Amino acid sequence: MKEGPFLTTERLELWRPRASDRPLLEAMMAPDAVRRFLGNMVPDSVDMHARLLRNAGSWSLYGYGTFMVRERGGEAIIGNCGVFHSWRGLGEDFDDKPEAGWILAESHFGKGIAREAMTAALSWFDHEHGPREVVCMIEPANGPSIALAERLGFKPTREAQLPDGAEIQLFSRASA
Repeated sequence: MKEGPFLTTERLELWRPRASDRPLLEAMMAPDAVRRFLGNMVPDSVDMHARLLRNAGSWSLYGYGTFMVRERGGEAIIGNCGVFHSWRGLGEDFDDKPEAGWILAESHFGKGIAREAMTAALSWFDHEHGPREVVCMIEPANGPSIALAERLGFKPTREAQLPDGAEIQLFSRASA
């Protein structure tokens, strides 16, 4: 299995997920506050395994996916951030496009970690995959994520509804 890329920032290390990351990802996702805006996700071993497999599939098929994030020199996973390929049934302005996403450990909310990780991930993506539109979706009540998306260059495009009925705001970041 391909190991790279491995990114570093002032405070963080970001790497392509490995099967051995599942228990650490599961621990990060356990608190209700982490999953508050992630729909009906259950933080059990089955869901975490499926999440890792989806991400591995994005890396394998498209050459990009989300990164596991830890503090430099640390062990605990404190985030899962990056650009992945998804198909959500939301229409041609969203489906089959690179999608940005970020999930952060509750202990690291409000510290600029998601911005630091996403800045590194988007920079890597732009360098490796050239100028391309990147989309993201955020639940309208998630003010901090909306503010981060805007700081990262995403602009609101339209409101939509997921197949489970959840209301979301779609965003797009023009080609870099």
